[in-house]
Amino acid sequence: VVFENVFKNVFPRQLSADHTHLFTEKSITKMHDLIGVNSIGEWRFGTDFMDLYRHLMIKLQKNNASDKMIDFLYDGFGSKVYELQNILDEVNNLLLDIPNVPDESVPEGKNEDDNVVIKKYGEIKSKNTLDHLEITNHIDTDLAAKLAGSRFAVLKGDIAKLQRALITFMLDEASNNGYQEFYLPYIVNKESLIGTGQLPKFEEDQFKVSDRLYLSPTAEVQLTNMFRDRILDDKELPIKVTAHTSCFRSEAGSYGKDTRGLIRQHQFEKIELVQITHPTNSMDCLNDLLKNACQILDKLELPYQVIELCTGDLGFSSAKTFDIEVWMPSQNKYREISSCSNFSDFQARRSNIKFKDKKGNTFAHTINGSGLAVGRTLIAILENRFNGNDEIDLPECLVSYFGAKKVKLK
Repeated sequence: VVFENVFKNVFPRQLSADHTHLFTEKSITKMHDLIGVNSIGEWRFGTDFMDLYRHLMIKLQKNNASDKMIDFLYDGFGSKVYELQNILDEVNNLLLDIPNVPDESVPEGKNEDDNVVIKKYGEIKSKNTLDHLEITNHIDTDLAAKLAGSRFAVLKGDIAKLQRALITFMLDEASNNGYQEFYLPYIVNKESLIGTGQLPKFEEDQFKVSDRLYLSPTAEVQLTNMFRDRILDDKELPIKVTAHTSCFRSEAGSYGKDTRGLIRQHQFEKIELVQITHPTNSMDCLNDLLKNACQILDKLELPYQVIELCTGDLGFSSAKTFDIEVWMPSQNKYREISSCSNFSDFQARRSNIKFKDKKGNTFAHTINGSGLAVGRTLIAILENRFNGNDEIDLPECLVSYFGAKKVKLK
């Protein structure tokens, strides 16, 4: 429809009388037939008009379009390309700004106050009231400010070692649950961020390093876009992948929130879990991923709760989301440590991720969540397992990774 309107409305307005007859309803229909309906359907969000034009010209030539039509397009296209591209950019930006549709099972609500607690796990035993910066001096935000600025941290000694132990433990847990591990670039291109939904709507939250490159805000971007423009075999599904990366976010709009310590940083560590799934069982896969993330907290023996987000608190790209919140004694409340979401075919349509079965090619569903956010997990261990004697008693699952049963704090 966009293509036909461009050739009906843009070209004729600027053509001489000698040329307007080339773009009558009949000639456009003929061109459409020569190109093929499926060819137009292959054009997706973000495609440059020059790429579309080359694609159409090749199709026209292969289907023996008239020399007069082809010659005119070649000769006349140069003066119109920018206007055509601007129109298509406007259409793309409008479409890319439309959020996903909530699944019918999502509870209705206006904001986070209407979220629903699904379950609570673990007894809150800690009587500690100190926060993680008061518990240890091996988290140095002053030194980080000297090096980079606010919302960064330098970890030293056993605390740095504990973070490394947590990363390895979480990756091993993901591997044991069937996720294939990847090492990924920390810089991503614009197309990748469009595919997963960070752009164009949330550009102010990104760290931009060049015209088309950004620091990755989450490994969800890289892991999902590995399958961009691919047609998978339905027998491969679900595909389960994971990675540890540093994540970078400008935290625009969060001025004054969680300015102390590791809760909200410009740079933080995270293990990401991603599944590419069949539409018929994507909710089962979401529950599977949620279970995988919860198992980590179970083994770490940390109190937590699972909540289901209501429609008013649901993210831009998500059709259904469960948040896992871990108990933070110093704040006397639960704080988010993982967000597990089913994006239905929202990201797959933007990224052109399909699978093939007997019925043809169909958009896949994408699932992802943190398994887990490493910095907040470290905080939770420090605050929940502080023994009051400048030591942290580690849960059994971490002893072999850390190499000792206790963490020295000072």
